[in-house]
Amino acid sequence: MFRDIAIEQVMALREKGEISLIDVRSPSEFYHSTIPGSINIPLFNDKERAEIGTLYKQVNPEAAQDRGLEIVSAKLPDFIKAFKQIGGEITVFCWRGGMRSKTSATVLDLMNVKANRLQGGVRAYRKWVVDQLEKMQCTQKAFILNGNTGTGKTLILRKLQDEGYPVIDLEHMANHRGSIFGQIGLQPHNQKTFDSLLIDRLVELHSAPYVIFEGESKRIGRAVLPNSLNNLKEKGIQIFIEVPIEERVQHILDDYRPWEYKAECMEAFQKIKPRIHTPIAAEIERSLQIEEFSIAVRLLLEYYYDPRYKFTADQYPESQKVILNARNVDEAVEKIKKLIDQQNLKAGNRMASI
Repeated sequence: MFRDIAIEQVMALREKGEISLIDVRSPSEFYHSTIPGSINIPLFNDKERAEIGTLYKQVNPEAAQDRGLEIVSAKLPDFIKAFKQIGGEITVFCWRGGMRSKTSATVLDLMNVKANRLQGGVRAYRKWVVDQLEKMQCTQKAFILNGNTGTGKTLILRKLQDEGYPVIDLEHMANHRGSIFGQIGLQPHNQKTFDSLLIDRLVELHSAPYVIFEGESKRIGRAVLPNSLNNLKEKGIQIFIEVPIEERVQHILDDYRPWEYKAECMEAFQKIKPRIHTPIAAEIERSLQIEEFSIAVRLLLEYYYDPRYKFTADQYPESQKVILNARNVDEAVEKIKKLIDQQNLKAGNRMASI
């Protein structure tokens, strides 16, 4: 017989890599929010779930159960086969730890596939995430990457992370680049998915002596930063990266590929057009229309993004800022690594003298 396990036990096993989490909800529910790292083996697809829900509301629960049994019976061989291909201790879950996960765990038990069921399902996990974020205390030193739009901050962060540095990639978690053009070519994550990915990374880095992340605004696309992380950002060492504007234009072209998203780029531009001096706005719009994207990008940087970023940079005291000039991303990465090593050495010397 399967057993129910609490979310705290599930997360402890997950951190040790000793559990396989299986979301048996429909694909659209899984896409909307799940426990990161879970596998989706749906008991019902979206169409079947809608049909059963309609029967439940418009006919009666018994009719819904009968139809559900009919659907599940037909797909049981493939359902069981999918589970048998999974290694590790299996825990299944649905939205509230209700009928779908109970049915799945019961059927698996009958077929000698050992599986647990998460008490409370995704709803219990979401409560756990919210509780963790509320009581989270960010006490580490923080290095905050700043710089004009197109500096390559995200690329720098990912190169540092690839080398094992304790990076928090907020734009990756939000699946958004953090500007009015930021969702072009992407499907921004909702708050639930962002929070789940963030708490995962924070737990992973809880013993790191410092963290590195970009100086994002409070909101990134559809996601909002927790106050504790926002406060850590404000207190951190602010690294302002400066690279030639030609490099910045090329970074933006490489990242956004405006020739593939012409309509989306024009739509986004219309939202900020009233804030730009009229003759310049007209030139940007014309450049977008005739696909002179490098000209449009450069004008947007010089007349819209750079002045706004200067205002943000001026809010920090000089004692908190480090200006870092680089010719390209690779040089910036090396200079940041050197700066971090120097700062940590200073901190170690201060501790030794106390």
